[in-house]
Amino acid sequence: MVSEPRETAVPHRPKGEPRFPEGPAPDPAGSHFERRIRSFQPRRSRVTPGQGDALRRLWGTWGLDIDGQRVLDLGAMFGGLPVVLEIGFGMGEATAQMAADDPSTGILAVDVHTPGQGNLLSLAEKAGLSNVRVANGDAIILLREMLAPDALDGVRVYFPDPWPKKRHHKRRLIQPEFLGLVATRMRPGAVLHCATDWEPYAEQMLEVLTAHPAFENTVPDGGYAPRPGFRPLTRFEGQGLDNGHVVHDLLFRRV
Repeated sequence: MVSEPRETAVPHRPKGEPRFPEGPAPDPAGSHFERRIRSFQPRRSRVTPGQGDALRRLWGTWGLDIDGQRVLDLGAMFGGLPVVLEIGFGMGEATAQMAADDPSTGILAVDVHTPGQGNLLSLAEKAGLSNVRVANGDAIILLREMLAPDALDGVRVYFPDPWPKKRHHKRRLIQPEFLGLVATRMRPGAVLHCATDWEPYAEQMLEVLTAHPAFENTVPDGGYAPRPGFRPLTRFEGQGLDNGHVVHDLLFRRV
């Protein structure tokens, strides 16, 4: 009789030891900056073996922690390409597709979701992409502390957390204070592109963007824009459309 192979025991990781020692840090900015109301919640979900392998092998080359301790040289990082900042990329499928479709633009993609970070690194490697970098941490600290004025040729915020309860509206990312900060990091003429399937949030986005003096609507008569061809239809978006959700795109130019 042939005995079945025994399962290999998984080594125990001591409490407090980082899961990926050479990968993204659990809290890269630490206590260097003030605590404030955040627009995101870190999501804890299982990292697949493939995602973990990508984090271990590729983070040192294509990843960076948002520690707020230095100003990034985007020109050196992306070989002189114009750079677009994407805030919140989920599992990274749309980001990888946009990077593949437009290799002449660099994408600095920010998220705090470890499985998504690993997945985007894996997708970029498989597609041979050299114009994607994955940033781990708080996008506000990145904008405020680590990017130079006029450094960005665009900003993308696709399907941010809508924080639907009224008492949580203060957590929404697209607020006048955020727009004032991000405007200082965008060159004149750069476009801020937001998309959401949550109608009340879309209305708020349109209101605050229209009122902000640093931005002008790319739609001549105001209002929402058609989905541009460069923004892929994501799986999440398709599910929303199947459920009757209406997706709104907003494209506002830095004046």
